[in-house]
Amino acid sequence: MDYIKEYEKWLASDSFDDATKEELKSIQGNEKEIEDRFHKKLDFGTAGLRGIMGAGTNRINKYTILSATQGLANYINKQDVQNKSVAIAYDCRINSDEYAKETASCLAANGIKAYIFDSLRPTPELSYALRKLGCIAGVNVTASHNPREYNGYKVYWEDGAQITPPHDKGIIDEVNKIQDFDECKNISYEEGIKNGLIEEIGKEIDDAYINEIKTQIQDFDLLQQYASKLKVVYTPLNGAGNLFVRRILDEIGITNVYIVKEQENPDGNFPTTPYPNPELNDVFKLALELASEVDADIILATDPDSDRLGAYVKDKDGSYHLLTGNMIGSLIMNYELLNKQEKGLLTDKSYVVKTIVSTNLIDSIANYYNVNLIKVLTGFKYIGEQIKLRLEDNETYEFGFEESYGYLIGTHARDKDAVVSAMAFCEMACYYKSRNMSVYEGLVELYDKFGYIIDGSFSITLAGTEGEKKILQIMETFRNEKISSISNHDVLQFIDYKTGIVTDNIKQETSKTTLPSSNVLYYSLENNSFVCIRPSGTEPKIKIYVGTSAKTKEEATKIRDNIEKEFKTRIDKI
Repeated sequence: MDYIKEYEKWLASDSFDDATKEELKSIQGNEKEIEDRFHKKLDFGTAGLRGIMGAGTNRINKYTILSATQGLANYINKQDVQNKSVAIAYDCRINSDEYAKETASCLAANGIKAYIFDSLRPTPELSYALRKLGCIAGVNVTASHNPREYNGYKVYWEDGAQITPPHDKGIIDEVNKIQDFDECKNISYEEGIKNGLIEEIGKEIDDAYINEIKTQIQDFDLLQQYASKLKVVYTPLNGAGNLFVRRILDEIGITNVYIVKEQENPDGNFPTTPYPNPELNDVFKLALELASEVDADIILATDPDSDRLGAYVKDKDGSYHLLTGNMIGSLIMNYELLNKQEKGLLTDKSYVVKTIVSTNLIDSIANYYNVNLIKVLTGFKYIGEQIKLRLEDNETYEFGFEESYGYLIGTHARDKDAVVSAMAFCEMACYYKSRNMSVYEGLVELYDKFGYIIDGSFSITLAGTEGEKKILQIMETFRNEKISSISNHDVLQFIDYKTGIVTDNIKQETSKTTLPSSNVLYYSLENNSFVCIRPSGTEPKIKIYVGTSAKTKEEATKIRDNIEKEFKTRIDKI
Protein backbone atom coordinates (compact mmCIF):
# COMPACT_ATOMS: atom_id res chain seq x y z
CA MET A 1 0.00 0.00 0.00
CA ASP A 2 1.37 3.43 -0.99
CA TYR A 3 0.79 5.13 2.33
CA ILE A 4 1.21 8.71 1.09
CA LYS A 5 -1.36 8.21 -1.68
CA GLU A 6 -3.76 6.55 0.76
CA TYR A 7 -3.30 9.42 3.23
CA GLU A 8 -4.04 11.98 0.51
CA LYS A 9 -7.06 9.95 -0.61
CA TRP A 10 -8.55 10.17 2.88
CA LEU A 11 -7.97 13.92 2.97
CA ALA A 12 -9.65 14.43 -0.42
CA SER A 13 -12.54 11.96 -0.17
CA ASP A 14 -16.09 12.97 0.76
CA SER A 15 -16.45 9.59 2.53
CA PHE A 16 -14.73 10.88 5.67
CA ASP A 17 -16.08 13.40 8.15
CA ASP A 18 -14.50 16.73 9.09
CA ALA A 19 -13.18 15.48 12.44
CA THR A 20 -11.25 12.70 10.68
CA LYS A 21 -9.77 15.14 8.18
CA GLU A 22 -8.76 17.59 10.89
CA GLU A 23 -6.94 14.79 12.72
CA LEU A 24 -5.13 13.85 9.52
CA LYS A 25 -4.17 17.46 8.79
CA SER A 26 -2.51 17.59 12.21
CA ILE A 27 0.06 14.96 11.12
CA GLN A 28 0.77 16.54 7.72
CA GLY A 29 4.51 16.33 7.01
CA ASN A 30 5.07 13.66 9.67
CA GLU A 31 5.98 10.85 7.28
CA LYS A 32 6.71 8.28 10.00
CA GLU A 33 3.28 8.79 11.57
CA ILE A 34 1.56 8.72 8.19
CA GLU A 35 3.38 5.50 7.32
CA ASP A 36 2.33 3.87 10.58
CA ARG A 37 -1.32 4.82 10.02
CA PHE A 38 -1.54 4.01 6.32
CA HIS A 39 1.09 1.41 5.35
CA LYS A 40 -1.55 -1.35 5.52
CA LYS A 41 -5.14 -2.12 6.44
CA LEU A 42 -5.60 -3.04 10.08
CA ASP A 43 -5.47 -6.82 10.06
CA PHE A 44 -8.77 -8.58 10.59
CA GLY A 45 -7.42 -11.75 12.15
CA THR A 46 -8.96 -14.80 13.74
CA ALA A 47 -9.71 -12.70 16.84
CA GLY A 48 -11.21 -9.81 14.83
CA LEU A 49 -9.73 -6.32 15.06
CA ARG A 50 -7.51 -4.82 17.75
CA GLY A 51 -5.57 -1.60 17.42
CA ILE A 52 -4.93 2.01 18.41
CA MET A 53 -7.83 4.39 17.84
CA GLY A 54 -7.40 7.15 15.31
CA ALA A 55 -7.76 8.10 11.65
CA GLY A 56 -6.15 5.81 9.10
CA THR A 57 -6.40 2.36 7.55
CA ASN A 58 -4.17 0.86 10.26
CA ARG A 59 -6.27 2.28 13.10
CA ILE A 60 -9.54 1.56 14.86
CA ASN A 61 -12.16 4.12 13.81
CA LYS A 62 -15.77 4.09 12.69
CA TYR A 63 -14.72 3.46 9.09
CA THR A 64 -12.60 0.39 9.83
CA ILE A 65 -15.41 -0.83 12.12
CA LEU A 66 -17.94 -0.34 9.28
CA SER A 67 -15.68 -2.14 6.82
CA ALA A 68 -15.36 -5.13 9.17
CA THR A 69 -19.11 -5.17 9.77
CA GLN A 70 -19.91 -5.05 6.05
CA GLY A 71 -17.61 -8.04 5.51
CA LEU A 72 -19.30 -9.88 8.37
CA ALA A 73 -22.74 -9.02 6.96
CA ASN A 74 -21.77 -10.29 3.52
CA TYR A 75 -20.61 -13.58 5.03
CA ILE A 76 -23.77 -13.97 7.13
CA ASN A 77 -26.01 -13.29 4.13
CA LYS A 78 -24.30 -16.12 2.27
CA GLN A 79 -25.24 -18.60 5.02
CA ASP A 80 -28.25 -20.84 4.46
CA VAL A 81 -30.00 -20.03 7.73
CA GLN A 82 -33.33 -18.40 8.57
CA ASN A 83 -32.52 -16.44 11.73
CA LYS A 84 -29.94 -13.92 10.56
CA SER A 85 -29.42 -11.91 13.71
CA VAL A 86 -26.38 -10.68 15.64
CA ALA A 87 -25.93 -9.79 19.33
CA ILE A 88 -23.73 -6.76 20.08
CA ALA A 89 -22.03 -5.70 23.31
CA TYR A 90 -19.40 -3.15 24.26
CA ASP A 91 -17.27 -2.17 27.24
CA CYS A 92 -16.14 1.04 28.90
CA ARG A 93 -13.62 2.16 26.33
CA ILE A 94 -13.74 5.52 24.59
CA ASN A 95 -15.94 5.29 21.48
CA SER A 96 -17.06 1.71 22.26
CA ASP A 97 -20.74 2.68 22.44
CA GLU A 98 -20.47 4.66 19.19
CA TYR A 99 -18.72 1.79 17.38
CA ALA A 100 -21.33 -0.68 18.67
CA LYS A 101 -24.15 1.47 17.29
CA GLU A 102 -22.34 1.83 13.95
CA THR A 103 -22.09 -1.97 13.89
CA ALA A 104 -25.82 -2.36 14.59
CA SER A 105 -26.73 0.22 11.93
CA CYS A 106 -24.60 -1.44 9.26
CA LEU A 107 -26.03 -4.88 10.02
CA ALA A 108 -29.57 -3.47 9.91
CA ALA A 109 -28.85 -1.86 6.54
CA ASN A 110 -27.92 -5.32 5.30
CA GLY A 111 -31.21 -6.80 6.50
CA ILE A 112 -29.67 -8.49 9.56
CA LYS A 113 -31.37 -7.94 12.92
CA ALA A 114 -29.08 -6.49 15.61
CA TYR A 115 -29.67 -7.05 19.32
CA ILE A 116 -27.58 -4.44 21.14
CA PHE A 117 -27.13 -4.09 24.89
CA ASP A 118 -28.42 -0.83 26.35
CA SER A 119 -25.14 -0.19 28.21
CA LEU A 120 -21.74 -1.78 28.71
CA ARG A 121 -21.64 -5.52 29.55
CA PRO A 122 -19.04 -8.21 30.32
CA THR A 123 -17.73 -10.11 27.31
CA PRO A 124 -18.99 -13.49 28.62
CA GLU A 125 -22.55 -12.14 28.76
CA LEU A 126 -22.31 -11.43 25.02
CA SER A 127 -21.28 -15.07 24.51
CA TYR A 128 -24.27 -16.16 26.61
CA ALA A 129 -26.74 -13.74 24.99
CA LEU A 130 -26.14 -14.70 21.37
CA ARG A 131 -26.92 -18.35 22.17
CA LYS A 132 -29.89 -17.39 24.34
CA LEU A 133 -31.32 -15.28 21.50
CA GLY A 134 -30.52 -17.82 18.79
CA CYS A 135 -28.22 -15.46 16.87
CA ILE A 136 -25.91 -16.59 14.11
CA ALA A 137 -23.10 -14.33 15.37
CA GLY A 138 -22.02 -11.83 18.00
CA VAL A 139 -19.81 -8.75 18.09
CA ASN A 140 -18.15 -7.25 21.12
CA VAL A 141 -16.48 -3.84 20.88
CA THR A 142 -13.60 -4.06 23.31
CA ALA A 143 -9.82 -4.06 23.54
CA SER A 144 -9.88 -6.24 26.64
CA HIS A 145 -6.91 -5.33 28.90
CA ASN A 146 -4.97 -3.20 26.40
CA PRO A 147 -3.92 0.40 27.20
CA ARG A 148 -6.46 3.23 26.94
CA GLU A 149 -5.60 4.22 23.36
CA TYR A 150 -6.75 0.84 22.02
CA ASN A 151 -10.10 -0.52 20.98
CA GLY A 152 -11.19 -3.67 19.21
CA TYR A 153 -13.87 -5.75 17.54
CA LYS A 154 -14.32 -9.40 18.56
CA VAL A 155 -16.50 -11.67 16.42
CA TYR A 156 -18.34 -14.72 17.77
CA TRP A 157 -20.23 -17.44 15.95
CA GLU A 158 -23.52 -19.17 16.82
CA ASP A 159 -21.91 -21.59 19.31
CA GLY A 160 -20.92 -18.61 21.49
CA ALA A 161 -17.17 -18.95 20.92
CA GLN A 162 -14.97 -16.56 18.98
CA ILE A 163 -14.76 -17.53 15.33
CA THR A 164 -12.87 -20.70 14.43
CA PRO A 165 -12.42 -22.55 11.10
CA PRO A 166 -14.04 -22.45 8.63
CA HIS A 167 -15.93 -19.29 9.62
CA ASP A 168 -12.82 -17.31 10.59
CA LYS A 169 -11.29 -17.63 7.12
CA GLY A 170 -14.66 -17.04 5.45
CA ILE A 171 -15.25 -13.81 7.36
CA ILE A 172 -11.67 -12.62 6.88
CA ASP A 173 -11.97 -13.16 3.13
CA GLU A 174 -15.19 -11.12 2.98
CA VAL A 175 -13.67 -8.31 5.07
CA ASN A 176 -10.61 -8.20 2.83
CA LYS A 177 -12.84 -7.86 -0.24
CA ILE A 178 -14.07 -4.46 1.00
CA GLN A 179 -11.79 -2.06 -0.87
CA ASP A 180 -13.71 1.17 -0.39
CA PHE A 181 -15.77 2.50 2.50
CA ASP A 182 -18.47 3.51 0.01
CA GLU A 183 -19.24 -0.21 -0.25
CA CYS A 184 -20.46 -0.21 3.35
CA LYS A 185 -24.22 0.00 3.74
CA ASN A 186 -25.58 2.07 6.59
CA ILE A 187 -28.76 3.54 8.01
CA SER A 188 -29.28 5.70 11.06
CA TYR A 189 -29.52 3.97 14.43
CA GLU A 190 -32.91 5.58 14.97
CA GLU A 191 -34.20 4.22 11.66
CA GLY A 192 -33.01 0.73 12.61
CA ILE A 193 -34.88 0.93 15.91
CA LYS A 194 -38.00 2.20 14.15
CA ASN A 195 -38.11 -0.55 11.53
CA GLY A 196 -37.41 -3.31 14.09
CA LEU A 197 -34.01 -4.28 12.74
CA ILE A 198 -32.27 -2.94 15.85
CA GLU A 199 -33.50 -4.00 19.30
CA GLU A 200 -31.97 -2.94 22.59
CA ILE A 201 -31.61 -5.67 25.23
CA GLY A 202 -30.75 -5.58 28.91
CA LYS A 203 -32.32 -6.68 32.20
CA GLU A 204 -33.98 -9.88 30.97
CA ILE A 205 -30.68 -11.22 29.61
CA ASP A 206 -28.81 -10.00 32.71
CA ASP A 207 -31.12 -11.93 35.05
CA ALA A 208 -30.92 -15.10 32.98
CA TYR A 209 -27.12 -14.86 32.80
CA ILE A 210 -26.73 -14.42 36.56
CA ASN A 211 -29.16 -17.25 37.30
CA GLU A 212 -27.22 -19.53 34.96
CA ILE A 213 -23.97 -18.69 36.76
CA LYS A 214 -25.50 -19.58 40.13
CA THR A 215 -26.10 -23.13 38.92
CA GLN A 216 -22.33 -23.59 39.19
CA ILE A 217 -22.29 -23.23 42.99
CA GLN A 218 -20.71 -26.39 44.38
CA ASP A 219 -21.57 -26.24 48.11
CA PHE A 220 -24.58 -24.20 49.29
CA ASP A 221 -24.09 -25.29 52.90
CA LEU A 222 -20.50 -24.05 52.86
CA LEU A 223 -21.61 -20.64 51.61
CA GLN A 224 -24.37 -20.44 54.19
CA GLN A 225 -21.81 -20.94 56.96
CA TYR A 226 -18.82 -18.97 55.71
CA ALA A 227 -19.84 -16.48 52.99
CA SER A 228 -20.62 -13.70 55.46
CA LYS A 229 -17.22 -14.24 57.15
CA LEU A 230 -15.17 -13.68 54.01
CA LYS A 231 -13.79 -10.18 53.40
CA VAL A 232 -13.25 -9.25 49.76
CA VAL A 233 -11.75 -6.15 48.13
CA TYR A 234 -12.83 -5.84 44.51
CA THR A 235 -11.82 -3.53 41.69
CA PRO A 236 -13.47 -3.58 38.25
CA LEU A 237 -10.62 -1.37 36.95
CA ASN A 238 -13.21 1.12 35.66
CA GLY A 239 -14.70 -1.59 33.46
CA ALA A 240 -17.81 -3.66 32.82
CA GLY A 241 -17.53 -6.06 35.76
CA ASN A 242 -18.66 -3.71 38.52
CA LEU A 243 -22.40 -4.39 38.64
CA PHE A 244 -22.17 -8.06 37.72
CA VAL A 245 -19.41 -9.25 40.02
CA ARG A 246 -20.93 -7.33 42.94
CA ARG A 247 -24.37 -8.73 42.16
CA ILE A 248 -23.30 -12.37 41.99
CA LEU A 249 -21.26 -12.10 45.20
CA ASP A 250 -24.15 -10.46 47.01
CA GLU A 251 -26.62 -13.10 45.81
CA ILE A 252 -24.46 -15.96 47.11
CA GLY A 253 -24.04 -14.28 50.49
CA ILE A 254 -20.60 -12.62 50.13
CA THR A 255 -21.67 -9.35 51.74
CA ASN A 256 -18.35 -7.98 53.02
CA VAL A 257 -17.23 -6.61 49.66
CA TYR A 258 -15.20 -3.40 49.59
CA ILE A 259 -14.90 -1.53 46.29
CA VAL A 260 -11.91 0.53 45.18
CA LYS A 261 -13.80 3.79 44.65
CA GLU A 262 -11.30 5.35 42.24
CA GLN A 263 -11.72 2.34 39.92
CA GLU A 264 -15.43 1.72 40.44
CA ASN A 265 -17.22 3.60 37.66
CA PRO A 266 -16.77 3.02 33.92
CA ASP A 267 -14.01 5.23 32.52
CA GLY A 268 -12.15 4.50 29.30
CA ASN A 269 -9.33 6.82 30.33
CA PHE A 270 -8.39 4.44 33.18
CA PRO A 271 -7.10 7.38 35.26
CA THR A 272 -5.40 5.32 37.99
CA THR A 273 -4.03 2.51 35.83
CA PRO A 274 -3.10 3.25 32.20
CA TYR A 275 -2.62 -0.47 31.48
CA PRO A 276 -5.75 -2.09 33.04
CA ASN A 277 -4.44 -5.65 33.10
CA PRO A 278 -5.22 -7.71 36.24
CA GLU A 279 -2.04 -9.75 35.83
CA LEU A 280 0.07 -6.66 36.59
CA ASN A 281 1.09 -5.78 40.12
CA ASP A 282 0.66 -2.03 39.50
CA VAL A 283 -3.13 -2.21 39.06
CA PHE A 284 -3.52 -3.50 42.62
CA LYS A 285 -1.86 -0.54 44.37
CA LEU A 286 -5.11 1.08 45.55
CA ALA A 287 -6.74 -2.29 46.21
CA LEU A 288 -3.84 -3.34 48.45
CA GLU A 289 -4.14 -0.12 50.44
CA LEU A 290 -7.86 -0.75 50.96
CA ALA A 291 -7.25 -4.41 51.81
CA SER A 292 -4.84 -3.44 54.56
CA GLU A 293 -7.40 -1.02 56.00
CA VAL A 294 -10.24 -3.55 56.11
CA ASP A 295 -8.12 -6.67 56.71
CA ALA A 296 -9.44 -8.39 53.59
CA ASP A 297 -8.90 -12.10 52.97
CA ILE A 298 -8.69 -11.75 49.20
CA ILE A 299 -8.47 -9.06 46.52
CA LEU A 300 -10.11 -9.55 43.14
CA ALA A 301 -9.70 -7.52 39.95
CA THR A 302 -11.42 -7.88 36.58
CA ASP A 303 -10.22 -6.33 33.33
CA PRO A 304 -12.31 -3.76 31.41
CA ASP A 305 -14.48 -6.30 29.57
CA SER A 306 -14.60 -8.61 32.61
CA ASP A 307 -13.41 -11.82 31.05
CA ARG A 308 -10.13 -12.00 33.03
CA LEU A 309 -9.77 -12.33 36.79
CA GLY A 310 -6.67 -11.48 38.83
CA ALA A 311 -6.20 -11.91 42.57
CA TYR A 312 -4.12 -11.24 45.64
CA VAL A 313 -4.57 -13.46 48.71
CA LYS A 314 -3.61 -12.89 52.32
CA ASP A 315 -1.38 -15.31 54.18
CA LYS A 316 -1.75 -16.02 57.88
CA ASP A 317 1.09 -13.61 58.68
CA GLY A 318 -0.95 -10.77 57.14
CA SER A 319 1.11 -10.41 53.95
CA TYR A 320 -0.56 -10.41 50.54
CA HIS A 321 0.58 -12.55 47.61
CA LEU A 322 -0.13 -11.88 43.93
CA LEU A 323 -1.38 -15.02 42.20
CA THR A 324 -0.58 -15.81 38.60
CA GLY A 325 -3.26 -16.97 36.20
CA ASN A 326 -1.76 -20.45 36.41
CA MET A 327 -2.13 -20.43 40.19
CA ILE A 328 -5.73 -19.17 40.09
CA GLY A 329 -6.71 -21.71 37.43
CA SER A 330 -5.12 -24.58 39.35
CA LEU A 331 -6.80 -23.61 42.61
CA ILE A 332 -10.27 -23.21 41.10
CA MET A 333 -10.01 -26.42 39.08
CA ASN A 334 -8.86 -28.43 42.09
CA TYR A 335 -11.78 -27.12 44.16
CA GLU A 336 -14.33 -27.80 41.42
CA LEU A 337 -13.10 -31.35 40.80
CA LEU A 338 -12.80 -32.11 44.51
CA ASN A 339 -16.46 -31.28 45.04
CA LYS A 340 -17.64 -33.16 41.97
CA GLN A 341 -15.62 -36.21 42.94
CA GLU A 342 -17.16 -36.22 46.42
CA LYS A 343 -20.63 -36.06 44.85
CA GLY A 344 -19.79 -38.87 42.41
CA LEU A 345 -20.28 -36.57 39.41
CA LEU A 346 -16.99 -37.31 37.65
CA THR A 347 -17.12 -40.04 35.00
CA ASP A 348 -14.88 -41.46 32.30
CA LYS A 349 -16.42 -38.85 30.00
CA SER A 350 -15.44 -35.89 32.21
CA TYR A 351 -12.82 -33.60 30.69
CA VAL A 352 -10.96 -30.37 31.30
CA VAL A 353 -9.26 -28.16 28.71
CA LYS A 354 -6.12 -26.05 28.89
CA THR A 355 -3.97 -24.18 26.38
CA ILE A 356 -0.52 -25.52 25.52
CA VAL A 357 1.21 -22.59 27.28
CA SER A 358 -0.64 -23.13 30.57
CA THR A 359 0.88 -24.80 33.62
CA ASN A 360 1.64 -28.50 33.75
CA LEU A 361 0.17 -28.45 37.27
CA ILE A 362 -3.18 -28.80 35.49
CA ASP A 363 -1.96 -32.11 34.02
CA SER A 364 -1.15 -33.43 37.49
CA ILE A 365 -4.50 -32.36 38.94
CA ALA A 366 -6.43 -33.85 36.02
CA ASN A 367 -4.53 -37.12 36.40
CA TYR A 368 -5.23 -37.21 40.16
CA TYR A 369 -9.00 -36.88 39.64
CA ASN A 370 -8.86 -39.23 36.65
CA VAL A 371 -10.46 -36.81 34.19
CA ASN A 372 -9.49 -36.43 30.56
CA LEU A 373 -7.22 -33.51 29.68
CA ILE A 374 -7.52 -31.77 26.32
CA LYS A 375 -4.75 -29.41 25.17
CA VAL A 376 -5.44 -26.68 22.62
CA LEU A 377 -3.66 -23.74 21.01
CA THR A 378 -3.51 -20.38 22.75
CA GLY A 379 -6.86 -18.61 22.58
CA PHE A 380 -9.99 -19.34 24.56
CA LYS A 381 -11.96 -19.85 21.36
CA TYR A 382 -10.30 -23.25 21.05
CA ILE A 383 -11.62 -24.18 24.50
CA GLY A 384 -15.10 -23.06 23.44
CA GLU A 385 -14.72 -25.11 20.27
CA GLN A 386 -13.97 -28.24 22.32
CA ILE A 387 -17.21 -27.79 24.28
CA LYS A 388 -19.18 -27.77 21.05
CA LEU A 389 -17.34 -30.73 19.51
CA ARG A 390 -17.63 -32.96 22.56
CA LEU A 391 -21.32 -32.37 23.15
CA GLU A 392 -21.96 -34.74 20.27
CA ASP A 393 -20.23 -37.57 22.16
CA ASN A 394 -22.02 -36.79 25.44
CA GLU A 395 -18.76 -35.87 27.13
CA THR A 396 -18.96 -33.65 30.21
CA TYR A 397 -17.07 -30.36 30.33
CA GLU A 398 -15.76 -29.64 33.83
CA PHE A 399 -13.34 -26.73 33.51
CA GLY A 400 -11.44 -24.67 30.93
CA PHE A 401 -8.45 -22.48 31.53
CA GLU A 402 -5.66 -20.43 29.94
CA GLU A 403 -2.71 -18.94 31.78
CA SER A 404 -3.59 -15.39 30.75
CA TYR A 405 -6.14 -15.15 33.58
CA GLY A 406 -9.05 -16.73 31.73
CA TYR A 407 -11.28 -19.45 33.24
CA LEU A 408 -14.70 -20.92 32.53
CA ILE A 409 -16.87 -22.99 34.85
CA GLY A 410 -20.05 -24.21 33.17
CA THR A 411 -21.10 -23.98 29.53
CA HIS A 412 -23.43 -20.96 29.73
CA ALA A 413 -20.72 -19.03 27.87
CA ARG A 414 -18.09 -20.25 25.45
CA ASP A 415 -15.50 -17.67 26.40
CA LYS A 416 -13.58 -16.97 29.58
CA ASP A 417 -15.82 -15.52 32.29
CA ALA A 418 -14.52 -13.40 35.17
CA VAL A 419 -17.99 -13.15 36.74
CA VAL A 420 -18.45 -16.89 37.30
CA SER A 421 -14.74 -17.14 38.15
CA ALA A 422 -15.06 -14.49 40.87
CA MET A 423 -17.96 -16.46 42.35
CA ALA A 424 -15.99 -19.72 42.22
CA PHE A 425 -12.88 -18.10 43.70
CA CYS A 426 -14.86 -16.75 46.65
CA GLU A 427 -16.54 -20.11 47.23
CA MET A 428 -13.11 -21.74 47.14
CA ALA A 429 -11.84 -19.16 49.66
CA CYS A 430 -14.74 -20.10 51.94
CA TYR A 431 -13.69 -23.74 51.64
CA TYR A 432 -10.20 -22.96 52.89
CA LYS A 433 -11.64 -20.72 55.61
CA SER A 434 -13.73 -23.71 56.77
CA ARG A 435 -10.44 -25.59 57.15
CA ASN A 436 -8.88 -22.65 59.03
CA MET A 437 -6.55 -22.04 56.09
CA SER A 438 -5.82 -19.10 53.81
CA VAL A 439 -6.06 -19.47 50.04
CA TYR A 440 -2.29 -19.09 49.91
CA GLU A 441 -1.90 -22.07 52.23
CA GLY A 442 -4.22 -23.94 49.92
CA LEU A 443 -1.85 -23.19 47.04
CA VAL A 444 1.14 -24.43 49.02
CA GLU A 445 -0.87 -27.57 49.81
CA LEU A 446 -1.28 -28.16 46.06
CA TYR A 447 2.46 -27.78 45.50
CA ASP A 448 3.26 -30.15 48.36
CA LYS A 449 0.91 -32.68 46.80
CA PHE A 450 1.91 -32.38 43.14
CA GLY A 451 5.40 -30.86 43.20
CA TYR A 452 6.54 -27.29 42.65
CA ILE A 453 5.59 -26.42 39.12
CA ILE A 454 6.59 -22.80 38.55
CA ASP A 455 5.59 -20.90 35.44
CA GLY A 456 6.51 -17.58 33.95
CA SER A 457 6.34 -15.54 30.79
CA PHE A 458 7.85 -12.43 29.34
CA SER A 459 7.16 -10.30 26.30
CA ILE A 460 9.32 -8.21 24.00
CA THR A 461 7.49 -5.28 22.39
CA LEU A 462 8.46 -4.60 18.78
CA ALA A 463 6.15 -1.93 17.36
CA GLY A 464 5.71 -0.55 13.86
CA THR A 465 6.70 -1.97 10.49
CA GLU A 466 10.27 -2.69 11.61
CA GLY A 467 8.90 -4.46 14.68
CA GLU A 468 6.70 -6.70 12.53
CA LYS A 469 9.72 -7.70 10.44
CA LYS A 470 11.78 -8.37 13.56
CA ILE A 471 9.11 -10.63 15.07
CA LEU A 472 8.98 -12.68 11.86
CA GLN A 473 12.78 -12.86 11.81
CA ILE A 474 12.90 -14.11 15.40
CA MET A 475 10.31 -16.81 14.73
CA GLU A 476 12.06 -18.01 11.55
CA THR A 477 15.44 -18.10 13.28
CA PHE A 478 14.15 -20.33 16.06
CA ARG A 479 12.14 -22.40 13.57
CA ASN A 480 15.24 -23.23 11.53
CA GLU A 481 17.69 -23.63 14.41
CA LYS A 482 17.91 -27.16 15.80
CA ILE A 483 18.16 -26.47 19.53
CA SER A 484 19.04 -29.64 21.46
CA SER A 485 19.42 -28.14 24.93
CA ILE A 486 18.08 -25.10 26.81
CA SER A 487 19.82 -24.11 30.04
CA ASN A 488 21.26 -27.62 30.45
CA HIS A 489 17.83 -29.19 29.92
CA ASP A 490 17.59 -31.56 26.97
CA VAL A 491 14.92 -30.79 24.38
CA LEU A 492 12.88 -34.00 24.30
CA GLN A 493 10.44 -32.81 21.67
CA PHE A 494 10.16 -29.81 19.36
CA ILE A 495 6.77 -28.88 17.90
CA ASP A 496 6.38 -26.39 15.07
CA TYR A 497 2.66 -25.70 14.98
CA LYS A 498 2.99 -23.70 11.78
CA THR A 499 4.30 -26.66 9.77
CA GLY A 500 2.54 -29.18 12.01
CA ILE A 501 5.74 -31.20 12.44
CA VAL A 502 6.58 -32.83 15.79
CA THR A 503 10.27 -33.74 16.14
CA ASP A 504 10.92 -36.38 18.80
CA ASN A 505 14.58 -36.19 19.75
CA ILE A 506 14.43 -39.33 21.89
CA LYS A 507 12.93 -41.61 19.26
CA GLN A 508 14.68 -39.73 16.46
CA GLU A 509 11.46 -39.52 14.44
CA THR A 510 8.90 -36.98 13.25
CA SER A 511 5.11 -36.97 13.22
CA LYS A 512 2.23 -34.57 12.62
CA THR A 513 0.38 -32.60 15.29
CA THR A 514 -3.42 -32.75 15.37
CA LEU A 515 -3.82 -29.06 16.24
CA PRO A 516 -4.50 -26.31 13.67
CA SER A 517 -1.64 -24.48 11.99
CA SER A 518 -0.38 -21.54 14.04
CA ASN A 519 2.88 -19.58 14.25
CA VAL A 520 3.92 -21.20 17.53
CA LEU A 521 7.09 -23.09 18.54
CA TYR A 522 7.06 -25.44 21.55
CA TYR A 523 10.04 -27.07 23.27
CA SER A 524 9.26 -29.95 25.62
CA LEU A 525 12.16 -30.29 28.05
CA GLU A 526 13.23 -32.92 30.53
CA ASN A 527 11.92 -32.74 34.13
CA ASN A 528 8.38 -31.78 33.03
CA SER A 529 9.52 -28.36 31.80
CA PHE A 530 8.75 -26.45 28.59
CA VAL A 531 9.37 -23.29 26.59
CA CYS A 532 6.92 -21.86 24.07
CA ILE A 533 7.39 -18.85 21.80
CA ARG A 534 4.79 -17.09 19.66
CA PRO A 535 3.84 -13.63 18.37
CA SER A 536 0.96 -12.00 20.26
CA GLY A 537 -2.30 -12.04 18.34
CA THR A 538 -3.44 -8.68 19.70
CA GLU A 539 -0.32 -6.59 20.44
CA PRO A 540 3.04 -5.87 18.72
CA LYS A 541 4.87 -8.34 20.93
CA ILE A 542 6.62 -11.66 20.86
CA LYS A 543 5.75 -13.78 23.90
CA ILE A 544 7.81 -16.49 25.59
CA TYR A 545 6.30 -18.90 28.12
CA VAL A 546 8.35 -21.05 30.49
CA GLY A 547 7.23 -23.83 32.83
CA THR A 548 9.54 -25.71 35.21
CA SER A 549 9.21 -28.40 37.84
CA ALA A 550 11.32 -29.32 40.88
CA LYS A 551 11.05 -30.58 44.45
CA THR A 552 11.23 -27.08 45.95
CA LYS A 553 9.91 -23.68 44.98
CA GLU A 554 13.39 -22.19 45.07
CA GLU A 555 14.83 -24.82 42.75
CA ALA A 556 11.97 -24.59 40.25
CA THR A 557 12.18 -20.78 40.26
CA LYS A 558 15.93 -20.86 39.67
CA ILE A 559 15.51 -23.19 36.69
CA ARG A 560 12.80 -20.96 35.24
CA ASP A 561 14.91 -17.83 35.65
CA ASN A 562 17.91 -19.47 33.97
CA ILE A 563 15.80 -20.60 31.01
CA GLU A 564 14.29 -17.10 30.62
CA LYS A 565 17.76 -15.54 30.78
CA GLU A 566 19.07 -17.87 28.06
CA PHE A 567 16.11 -17.20 25.77
CA LYS A 568 16.47 -13.44 26.17
CA THR A 569 20.15 -13.77 25.24
CA ARG A 570 19.28 -15.86 22.18
CA ILE A 571 16.73 -13.26 21.03
CA ASP A 572 19.14 -10.35 21.60
CA LYS A 573 21.59 -11.99 19.20
CA ILE A 574 19.07 -12.21 16.35
